[in-house]
Amino acid sequence: MSKSVAEQEPGPDEAPMLGDHLALDLLNTEARSDGVVLEYWHSGEDVLRWLARQGIVPASSSEQPEHGKLLAQAIALRKLARRLIDQRKEGAALGDIDGLNVFLNAHLSAPQLAHDGEGKLVLHRIARGDAIGALLGPVAEAVAALLVECDFALVRQCEHPECILWFYDRTKAHKRRWCSMAVCGNRYKAAQFRKRSNGV
Repeated sequence: MSKSVAEQEPGPDEAPMLGDHLALDLLNTEARSDGVVLEYWHSGEDVLRWLARQGIVPASSSEQPEHGKLLAQAIALRKLARRLIDQRKEGAALGDIDGLNVFLNAHLSAPQLAHDGEGKLVLHRIARGDAIGALLGPVAEAVAALLVECDFALVRQCEHPECILWFYDRTKAHKRRWCSMAVCGNRYKAAQFRKRSNGV
């Protein structure tokens, strides 16, 4: 059985999807490697691939997003989201919520009744606005939902000192420390083992 797009391992040039929340995966489109910030979005095509991995696809209209504009707006949304999430995490008053509302207002959609694969009726929303608003709107909505609905004690950054990735701790005991046990957790354990072996 093949994995869905969202469950597949990212390629070396693709952002990890470890945040367990769309808003945090947005922040994780920037990472750090050997002390250098790593940017995963270099083009509108990169943003489109990331959106597709998240299950957000362009509306089936003839209007396609201008790639340069999509990249600029996606990076602007990420920067705004990072600032708002940092402020909320610190317990500070949220600053530029009007900026987020601009992205939310551009996300025009309407309810649509349809049949699912099993013939049952489902109600979902379809995009009615411009192509970029339709693509980034669900991401902006996820950021707004995180700010309003989520327990920020469970919104965390990886504890590895070299990592800047975020995640939402949905574990039963709420003891998750790493973006990924296979990556940062193992790096930490290996470093601790080396310290013990060297008598540090």
